[in-house]
Amino acid sequence: MRSHYFVRGFIRGVMFLLFAVLFAALFGFVVMGLWNWLMPALFGLKSIGYWQALGLIILSKILFGGFRGRGGRGGYLRHRIRERWERMTPEEREKFRQGLRGCWGRVAPSDAKPSA
Repeated sequence: MRSHYFVRGFIRGVMFLLFAVLFAALFGFVVMGLWNWLMPALFGLKSIGYWQALGLIILSKILFGGFRGRGGRGGYLRHRIRERWERMTPEEREKFRQGLRGCWGRVAPSDAKPSA
C-alpha cells in the first residue's frame, strides 16, 4: 500500500516540475516578446533573445522581489491581525471563535494563543 502512495507522490512531483518548467518557458517568451515590442520603439534599446529574457526575469526577481517564498506582504497582514487580536476583550475573542466554528467547523480551544 505504501508503494501506491509513493508512486502517486512521485507522479505529482514530476507533474509539478513539468508545469513549473513549462510556466518558466512561457513566461520567458512573454517577457521577450513584450521587451522586443516595446523597448526598441520607446527607448531605442536592442532586442533581446530568450535566454536574455530569462536572465532579466531572474535579475528583476533578485533586485525587486527577492526569493522569500510566501512571506512577502503576509508579514504585514499577520502583524495587523495580531494587533487586532490583542486589542480584543476575552468576550470579543470568544464571539469571534464562535463565528469561526459556525463557518469552518473545529477551531482552537478558547485558551489558545494566536500563532505568529
